[in-house]
Amino acid sequence: MSDLFGAAGLERDVPRPLADRLRPTVLGEVVGQDHLVGPDGALTRMLATGRIGSLVFWGPPGTGKTTVARLLAAETDLHFEQISAIFSGVADLKKVFEAARGRRKVGQGTLLFVDEIHRFNRAQQDSFLPVMEDGTVTLVGATTENPSFELNAALLSRAHVLVFRALDEAAIEKLLARAEAAEGRPLPLDADARALIARMADGDGRAALTLAEDVWRAAREGEVFTAADLPAIVQRRAPIYDKGQDGHYNLISALHKSVRGSDPDAALYYLARMLDAGEDPLFLGRRLVRMASEDIGLADPQALVVANAAKDAYHFLGSPEGELALAEAVVYLATAPKSNAVYTAYKAAVRAAKESGSLTPPKTILNAPTKLMGAEGYGAGYRYDHDEPDAFSGQDYFPEKLGRQTFYDPPERGFEREIRKRLEYWARLRRERGG
Repeated sequence: MSDLFGAAGLERDVPRPLADRLRPTVLGEVVGQDHLVGPDGALTRMLATGRIGSLVFWGPPGTGKTTVARLLAAETDLHFEQISAIFSGVADLKKVFEAARGRRKVGQGTLLFVDEIHRFNRAQQDSFLPVMEDGTVTLVGATTENPSFELNAALLSRAHVLVFRALDEAAIEKLLARAEAAEGRPLPLDADARALIARMADGDGRAALTLAEDVWRAAREGEVFTAADLPAIVQRRAPIYDKGQDGHYNLISALHKSVRGSDPDAALYYLARMLDAGEDPLFLGRRLVRMASEDIGLADPQALVVANAAKDAYHFLGSPEGELALAEAVVYLATAPKSNAVYTAYKAAVRAAKESGSLTPPKTILNAPTKLMGAEGYGAGYRYDHDEPDAFSGQDYFPEKLGRQTFYDPPERGFEREIRKRLEYWARLRRERGG
């Protein structure tokens, strides 16, 4: 039916979204991806050779992946075929491959664009390998997820990954200017509101143009909106964030490293980003406990207490009141003295335990609940530390075959400065008493 409407010219009368009407017709019109389509861009260099290989486009929504694929097909005289991994299965792929083989017989190549290619399972991804290798199709896959994790190694080895960047404010401004030229009227926004539109788009060009359409629809004759007006006029765009995918891991990594780097402001920013995007606050609470143990440790023993208290406070209060407890813990951890000495010591101890096997502790420190064990020397010569001068016997507690080891090396920061003094004191007593 769509073909009938098209033949009759009726499709021209159907309203088209602004983003569709402004879709670039040549690569030079693509904004925000100069590293790919600029004069020295990766795709520009490929096209200069007269042909392209299979590609994977990785980047956030609204950055031009579909448009660039379509334009590449035109630039290389390839038939453009588009499918979505969300709606396609093995049967659909077979039909596409057969059609591509038919075109190849008459000298026509095929550029197969697969949107959301990471949605295909391993077997479906493997089905592309033969047609990529024999040239039946030039595959261009698009994904918003890290291809290193989501795509088969075999497929990745046959394709070149190109990264599409989120559009910056300058690129968004170019799109808004094009929209104004196409509409023949300016956006009814003051300077601050215009800048806010770019931020609300969150790097997505399609979203920016949709927001612009919303503004034009809402404006009355002669009305100019301010930044304060916008939230009530346009639907706020949800942040790009998937709790099971890259957005989740990137932001929790940024939060952790901001805390480790003693930057409370950045840490609060990433905490707010994750909470705003719908992250489970208890997940964040658990991660704060991990940060306290890993990056602060005994430099401030209260850090673990505060992190645990914040997690429990959120569990008790819920949202939004409990979120303030998480914010308090984030600031405390970020401003606490840092030490990974316990973390490092534990890893070293685990490694030594695995490498040393089942060594028996010294018999001196083993109990002898039976006569036989007493006869074997269990507990013989044990010195009860509380009966010794300074409550320290200086005995060696490591297995004899392993010898004395040093795993924990506290820095002279925070409370660990005091711990280091104690260790050095005990080491001196051990040397003096021959332990």
